[in-house]
Amino acid sequence: MTYVVHGATGAQGSPVVAALAAKGVLITAITRRADAEVVCARTLAVDLASIQQLTDAYRGAEGVFVHLPVVDAATRETYAGNIITALREARPERVVYSTSGFPADADPMAAALAESSLSYAVIAPRYYLENLLLPHVQEGVRADGVLRYPLPADFASSWGSHLDIADAAVALFEQRNVTGTVEVGQSPAVTGKDLAEAFATAYGRDVVYEPQTPVDFAVRLVPFMGADAAAVVQNGYEQIVALPDNAIGAERSAQQLLGLTPRTTHQWLIDLGLHQA
Repeated sequence: MTYVVHGATGAQGSPVVAALAAKGVLITAITRRADAEVVCARTLAVDLASIQQLTDAYRGAEGVFVHLPVVDAATRETYAGNIITALREARPERVVYSTSGFPADADPMAAALAESSLSYAVIAPRYYLENLLLPHVQEGVRADGVLRYPLPADFASSWGSHLDIADAAVALFEQRNVTGTVEVGQSPAVTGKDLAEAFATAYGRDVVYEPQTPVDFAVRLVPFMGADAAAVVQNGYEQIVALPDNAIGAERSAQQLLGLTPRTTHQWLIDLGLHQA
């Protein structure tokens, strides 16, 4: 049996491939480019606009890991509809979907999976620690000792890493009794000051946190992901900062449901080899 992983060459999919490969299973890596190569996996280029290609990729799979690209809402909904249609036709034994930080209660894939009769689970992270490694974020940390991010300084968030998502995905493929939404992230939630202190310890220098506007953050994202995707990110932060916090709940947490404890920011930096001590 084979496990199918969407976005297998990307930041979220590649750790899932690595975690599954460590289990010695067969993997089909879904990519957008036919010339992409993924270690330990069979690579398959699939157009998310093609229900037939998606169905063929899923057929006979033991598990499918899905996450959607950062695109406008209309395209995101179209892709979600195509994937759900293909999943219903192919009937893989298990589906694990990550909302990629988008609110789970307004996610088209999450809602459709709940009505699909498939064995499924939805991973709901908040923010990715890997966002703090973006070049313009790291430039501020290393050059100025300032960690800039579009959240208020005292805004408590359940940050997690792509490595934590991979751990949760593998656990959910194995623990099929766990269904519905599983929230992944640090608990208690951490603030911008906490993040800055972790980087200060890792880099051996003073680092302070400075809030950034979502507009400024999005402008600096454009060279890396394009204007349309940056606008989606900007809109997301503008909505989130209106909330009192963005912390996971204990009842549906990976800690409670899967017995997994997501990495602290300090441990994440160590795991990435970025800790100088």
